Amino acid sequence: MNKNVTIIGVPLDLGADRRGVDMGPSAIRYAGVVSRLEKIGFHIQDKGDISVNRPHTFMETDNHKYLDEVVDANTRLADAVSSVMEEGRFPLVLGGDHSIALGTIAGVAKHIKNLGVIWFDAHGDLNTGETSPSGNIHGMPLAASLGYGHQRLVNIGGFAPKLKPENVVILGARDLDPGERALIKEIGVKVFTMHEIDRLGMARVMEEAIQHVSKNTDGVHLSLDLDGLDPHDAPGVGTPVIGGISYREGHLALEMLADADILCSAEFVEVNPILDRENMTARVAVALMSSAFGDKLL
Repeated sequence: MNKNVTIIGVPLDLGADRRGVDMGPSAIRYAGVVSRLEKIGFHIQDKGDISVNRPHTFMETDNHKYLDEVVDANTRLADAVSSVMEEGRFPLVLGGDHSIALGTIAGVAKHIKNLGVIWFDAHGDLNTGETSPSGNIHGMPLAASLGYGHQRLVNIGGFAPKLKPENVVILGARDLDPGERALIKEIGVKVFTMHEIDRLGMARVMEEAIQHVSKNTDGVHLSLDLDGLDPHDAPGVGTPVIGGISYREGHLALEMLADADILCSAEFVEVNPILDRENMTARVAVALMSSAFGDKLL
């Protein structure tokens, strides 16, 4: 795995329906992400945070809340991530809400022709303006990265689509909207719901997921939403859904991903310190990052 890691923070909460997740990058840094990764042999460069324009009034365009601001922030992020890739370093992006995946994936996909994605999330994030019940863009980034949705989201970075459906795995889903279910069936995205994880076990699920995303790809991006975990283990998220992946299952999944040595980039999103308990969720995020980067007990 690339030992040269560049951290980029994105203090964006305009894609979500709850304020506070903009403080996620600070909470994760406060939880010791730099020292934790340096301890296991990584060379860390922290680029600070992407600037985010904050409107004084509520804006909505075609059932997309704060479309201008989300597009602007993600365009900046795509450029920053692309620069990190050009330098031969590993981009580690700290959110912020999950709409930041628009920019991260755009920046990575400029350099990885056939990019695989493991989408660790309670939700599918496969809505468009036509299917979204809320208009929150953090529920749309995977659809847009696949080429579905508002053209301003789809074309962030200047090209589309960024991903092929057969190169994507959603892991831990347990809350899908009707439009998302329809799109999954239409385009054939691989989804391991909590039903499969409970029935097969996390080890078997990860074996299949890793095989799926690495089969025809040149690298894999990890997009990890902390609400993929059960709220008992990660309470500080904006859209918690009970019955999620346990703390230990999360570590096993990322340990296996590290052993597979296929990651070229990663982002950890939706840490909301306002809703957290003593920075618990940020500390969980750092621990999971450590596993994804190959930390082992022995």
